[in-house]
Amino acid sequence: MDIQNCSYLCKKENLKIRLSRIEGQIKGIEKMIEEGKYCIDVLNQIAAVRAALKKVGIIILKEHTKGCVLNSKGTGEEEEKISELMELIEKFLR
Repeated sequence: MDIQNCSYLCKKENLKIRLSRIEGQIKGIEKMIEEGKYCIDVLNQIAAVRAALKKVGIIILKEHTKGCVLNSKGTGEEEEKISELMELIEKFLR
């Protein structure tokens, strides 16, 4: 599937902003470790990054469901798309 078929394209700018923030948070964690900051503070920042990444994933998952999965209706690919979605949800919840 190429980028023209991605259902999350309408959220592309929002996702890029979120990912840039996450990148900044990661660099902040790296700096905290370099400076020997308190473990709890580092772990709190790691938790914040995980939550931010989860939110990005949820946005893409939502758009995939509204776009790719819903658009498969009547194409004969419905079961395949639903199975694919369920596998993805299982991975996402781990």
